[in-house]
Amino acid sequence: MKHLIPFLKRKPMVAVIRLAGTIGSGGRSQLNDEALGPVIEKAFSKGKPVAVALVINSPGGSPVQSSLIAARIRRLADEKDIPVHAFVEDVAASGGYWLATAADDIWADPSSVLGSIGVISAGFGAQVLLSRQGIERRVYTSGKSKSMLDPFLPEKPEDVTRLKGILEDIHEAFVAHVKSRRGARLADNPEIFTGEFWLGQRAIDLGLADGIGHVVPKLKELYGDKVRFARYGRKRGLFQRFGAEIAQDAMTAIEDRASYARFGL
Repeated sequence: MKHLIPFLKRKPMVAVIRLAGTIGSGGRSQLNDEALGPVIEKAFSKGKPVAVALVINSPGGSPVQSSLIAARIRRLADEKDIPVHAFVEDVAASGGYWLATAADDIWADPSSVLGSIGVISAGFGAQVLLSRQGIERRVYTSGKSKSMLDPFLPEKPEDVTRLKGILEDIHEAFVAHVKSRRGARLADNPEIFTGEFWLGQRAIDLGLADGIGHVVPKLKELYGDKVRFARYGRKRGLFQRFGAEIAQDAMTAIEDRASYARFGL
C-alpha cells in the first residue's frame, strides 16, 4: 500500500544483476546480449533503482558479446543517470573483466581472480588422424582464404600470421576499452595488458579493482542499512532446471568447465 501514499518515503532499492558463466552465443547457458538485454533493461527501469549492482562470475568468452553487454549497461547508466557497481565472485577475467569495467567501480573478494586482458584462439589439427584412417579431405573454394585454418588440413604459416593480426586488433580494442573505463586508476605497469591475472588485493594495487567488498555489506555502506535489493538474472529453461541438456549444451558445459579451469577454479 505504500506506493499509494505519496508522502511515505520508500526505502532505496538497488537492482542486482547476476552475470555468471562464459560469454558467447553458442549455448543456452552462456551470457549474451540477446538473452540478457531484456533483463538489463528491466533492472534499470523497474522500481526506480538508486543504483545497479553487477555480480560477476565469468572467465570470459566472446569479445563481441562482452562488448555488446557492457555497452548496453553503460548506455542505460548514462541515460538514466544511475551509478553501477561491480562485485567479482570467483573470477572476472578476459571478457568477464570487460563486463566488470561497465561499472563505475569494481569490488572483489581477496581470493577473486581478475584480469587476463588478452585474446586467445584455440583449436585442433586432425589431418594426421584422417590420413591414418585413410580419409581424404576434399575442399573446393572460390577464394584463396576460404579454407583458412581448416582443422582437417595442414596448418599454413600465412594463415597463422593473419589470425595473429586479427587477435592483435581485438586485443588493442580490449586495452583501449579498459583504459577508457579505468583511466588514471590503472598502475603504470605493462604487465596489466599481457593476459596475466591476479588475486583481489594485487588486482586492486594495479588499479583493476577499487577495493575489497561484498555485495550486501558494501551496498548497505553506500545506500544505508534499509536498502532493498531487486535481483535479476537469466531464467533457466525446463531442461536446464531438471538437469537434462541436449548435445550442444553438453559440449558447451565442457568448454565452460575448461574456461574456469584455466584460473584454477
